[in-house]
Parts: sequence; structure tokens; C-alpha cells
Amino acid sequence: MIEPIRIAVASGKGGTGKTTVATSLAVVLSGMGARAAYLDCDVEEPNGHLFLAPIIGGTREVSIPVPQVDRARCTLCGACDRACRHSAIVMLPSKVMTFPKLCHGCGGCSLACPVGAIREVPRASGVVEEGLAGPLLFRQGRLNIGEAMAPPVIRAVLEEPPEECVLVLDAPPGTSCPAVETVKAADVVLLVTEPTPFGQNDLALAVEMVRALGRPFGVVVNRAGTGDAGVFDYCARERIPILLEIPDDRAIAEAYSRGEIVATALPHLEPLFVELVGKLSRLAHTDSVPRVRPSGDPGGPAGEERAPPPSETVRLGGGRDLRELVVVSGKGGTGKTSIVASFFALAGNAAVADCDVDAADLHLVLAPRVNGDWPFSGGHTALIDGERCTGCGLCAERCRFGAIRTPASGQTASYAVDPVSCEGCGVCADSCPERAVSLVATVNGRWFVSKTRHGPLAHARLGIAQQNSGKLVSLVRREGKALALREGRDLLICDGSPGIGCPVIASITGARLALVVTEPTPSGLHDLRRVADLCRQLRVGAGICINKADLNPRVASRIEAEAAARSLPVLGRIRYDASVTAAQVSRRSVVECPNGPAAADIRALWERVKGALS
Repeated sequence: MIEPIRIAVASGKGGTGKTTVATSLAVVLSGMGARAAYLDCDVEEPNGHLFLAPIIGGTREVSIPVPQVDRARCTLCGACDRACRHSAIVMLPSKVMTFPKLCHGCGGCSLACPVGAIREVPRASGVVEEGLAGPLLFRQGRLNIGEAMAPPVIRAVLEEPPEECVLVLDAPPGTSCPAVETVKAADVVLLVTEPTPFGQNDLALAVEMVRALGRPFGVVVNRAGTGDAGVFDYCARERIPILLEIPDDRAIAEAYSRGEIVATALPHLEPLFVELVGKLSRLAHTDSVPRVRPSGDPGGPAGEERAPPPSETVRLGGGRDLRELVVVSGKGGTGKTSIVASFFALAGNAAVADCDVDAADLHLVLAPRVNGDWPFSGGHTALIDGERCTGCGLCAERCRFGAIRTPASGQTASYAVDPVSCEGCGVCADSCPERAVSLVATVNGRWFVSKTRHGPLAHARLGIAQQNSGKLVSLVRREGKALALREGRDLLICDGSPGIGCPVIASITGARLALVVTEPTPSGLHDLRRVADLCRQLRVGAGICINKADLNPRVASRIEAEAAARSLPVLGRIRYDASVTAAQVSRRSVVECPNGPAAADIRALWERVKGALS
């Protein structure tokens, strides 16, 4: 009998095989006789249904309460504006304006209004779908296109989980608030990575997140046998158990490209997943893992002399036209960063900005010398003064995010704030009759300006378990533009965030061209549709690149047909090529290792992209 536990399958970045592992694990659990459920919390790009083929039996809408102002009652006092820390409600001289997509649903404005002129109305942000995939219980969330905030939909997926059930939670990739929202609900975490410098970098970030949340965890190494030994050496140094190694096998990639469950399509893998179940069960019942305070420091030596921020020395918005190309993908792992690095090498007169702040990898290829670095503060966290707190509980009662920790029964200690859950909305501070709660600015990460062998680079790292990634992306783009203008560059190439949520909206809004990188798999086609819809909604021109196009020519043809139906040009096709991984290991771009077919394909792609930019 397998005891009910909650297993989160996560990764520092998408494309490592996270959903492949999660769906195989869920199916194997079900086959072992366990009552099992698969919950897809990767709500920006939910892919599990493509492999499990569930029969959906119910759908419910997820909504956020947003303010609606009764102008007849409003006295224009401005209390709502002062209460809102997210600029979702703004006081103008003659009226109050609301911006529903910025609203976090904290309710602070309605509490602050002295005349009751504000009521909250639901605004749809996504859906939750439930059904069965054979005996396996299935539930997934789907964020609406154009919505910035994924956590409310994730919380809806996690509400009222099936009882007496082994839950497999397919977490969003990365280390920011969507991933944290899922991982903190788990008993044990399975981190999926690949044995490459990118994989090692992203794994280290994910490990820091899981340790900060105090969850026991182990690692799956996908594509074992390729790349280098960096991941294995890292796990040995950090005493992290490697629970499963999945070999580098084209047959596995082809099964994935056909939408098959790998553990059943390739029977020799099934016993490995059965063994994995036992390891996870034992790991979940180990002693509690102590929380480790996340450093939030991206590391890396800064140059001895720090330049001033580029935007302080360059006036933006006028003068010479600066073209901006943003390379995006529906999810990580499609080859986006490798293509950006190659474009940067080929362009000759460009600057680059790494907007994938949650799991930045571009620096691993470009080996930058940091000329300046600065802290990034994008929000606030509540802090309760224990000496002034009388324990009335009003803060906990009014907090909608579960961020106020209640003292244990019979204790006289004050209430406390969980900084991981705190949204910085300030409702607790505004509500406290003793003024025992204050808001303090949080350092959410760091950002850098650097020199590389190809030109200037603006980049950043979001702190572990931090929010406000969209604000940091906007800052990196702004500083990248300033770098380009200051150094006389005529093009800014941005490595955009994957997905469709807040960071990718901040990555592509206002760009000249978005190049959407996809793969010939059911997931690739599904994710392409969603990110193409987002580009259309934001009125950004888009083109398509099919990476590993020869992996599944049938699905590649379906992608081309989809592109034609949307009037989107397919600007390039890149062949499956082992030299791409070899380039990562040598920390060079693909076109700097020019012998493989992928390098020739990327050069041809670049020529077409230049034409599209013109």
C-alpha cells in the first residue's frame, strides 16, 4: 500500500523533461494500484493533457475580485489610491481609474473607502478542468491569454485535493512565485535537470528555492550520458540524492514528440519509475529539512569600477531608431538561449538583454565581465512588531494570501508574517489598530551591465522565491536599450522569458519582432498557439523557428500549417544536432562551433530574421 503523499515535480527551467517525468510517474503510480492524481500547476503552458488524454468531466472559472467604483457615491478623497500598492486604482483630479489586470485582489481599496463607494466584482483569470485519464484522477489549470498573474489559478488547482490520494504536482518551471506556490504545497520535491552547464546552473537555483521552503528533495538527471559531469559533481558536493538517471536516447525524444508516456512506450524504463516511487516515499518521511534563507545574490565577481546605470547617462525615447528583436518560446528548453547567443555573435553591431530573469543562462555562453551591478527592489514585505502586537488577529483575518502565521493555541506570542506568501499589499498594516505592522522594501534580486566578446549585455537574477519578475524584466529591457544607444548599436536582441505570464508580457510588449522558437512535439504546437495568441493580443509582429525540425516531420508540418493559418512566417528550421549540447559544454554559441548542421541552419535563420526586422 502506497501512503498518500504530495510529490511536486519541478525544474529550474522548462524543457528538462519535467512533464515527461511527472506524467510517467503518475501513470506508474496508478498502475501499481495506488489511488493517484495528476495536478498540472504549470498553468501558463499546461501540457500534461497532451500525454494523458483525459476525459474532462467538469470546468470551473477562476476569478480575482477587482474594484468597481460607484461614481455617484465616490467623494474623490483618494483613500483607495493610497491603499493600493500595485497601482491598480489611481486617483485623477476628476475621477478614479481602475486597472483590473494589475489588481492582486487584496481588497485593500474597498476596506479603505470611507463611504463604501467600492465593491468588488469577479474578473476571470483562468479555468480549472477536471476529469479522468483511465483510473488516474486529472486536474489542470489554464491561465487566460494576456493575464499576468498565475498564482491565483495555481491556488485553485490545489484547492480541495482528492483525499487519500498520491498527488503528482507538475510545477511551473523556475524559482519565482508560480513555482513556489506549487512546491510549498508538497511533501517531497523531485527536481528534473540535464547534465549541461545550463542544467547545472538552473538546478542550483531550484535547489536554493526548495531548501528555502524546507522541503525534502531529490534529483532526476534526464539525458544522462550527454553533456558533462558538472551536475553529478554538484549533487555530490551538496549531498543531494540522484534518484533516477534517464539515458540520452533519441527513442525517448521521439516517443515524447509523438505524445506518448515514456515509461509505458519504452517498457525498460517502467521498473526505474517503480523504484523511484519507493525512493520518494522514503524521502517524504525523512526528518524535516531546515529552511535556509535564500541569498538572493546572483553571484559572480563585479568589475573593480562600476559604471553608472546606462539609463542615467542616455536619454531614451528620441534620436536614432533602435530595432528590438525578442526571442521567446511557449516554454523553456526549446533552444531559445542558444539561438540568441548565436544571433549576438552574427549581428556584429548589437546589444543583448537577458530578460529570462528567473533562470538566466545567457551569461554561461557569453562569459561576461560585470562592469556594474545594483540591487533590485520591486515591492514590499510586511513586518510585525511583536512588542506592539496585541494578538487581535485582524491582520490574519483580512489577509487573503495566507501570509499571516497565527500563534499556536495557548501561546501568547504575536502573529508573524511568512515572507514567501506575502504579496506586499499592505492590508495588514492598514488594518492594525496598534500600528504594529509596517511595510519594508524588499530586495528582489540584482541586475547587471556587462561586457562580452560580442558587445554589451544587460542581465539580472531574480532572488529565490521572489515576486515582481515583470518589473525586473522591464528594467533589464530599458537598460539594454540604453546600452545599445550609448555604444552606437543599432539592434537590441532580447532573450525573452518563456510562457505567457507577467515576465513574457514584459519581454515582448512594444518590440519590433518576436521570434517564437518551438519544437515538433505536441507540447511545442500547443505552446506555440498560446504565445502566438499573446503576440497578436499585444500587437507584436511574430515569426516562427522550428528547432529540431527533423525529430518529427509530421508534427513539424502541422506547425507549418498552423503558422500559415495565422499568417505567420516560418523563418527557419534547425536540425537535431548533438553539437548544440557540445557548444553549451564548451560555453560557446552554436555558430562559434561551425561544423554541425545546426550552425548552418541558424546562419540561414539569421538572414531571414534580418529581413523581417527591416
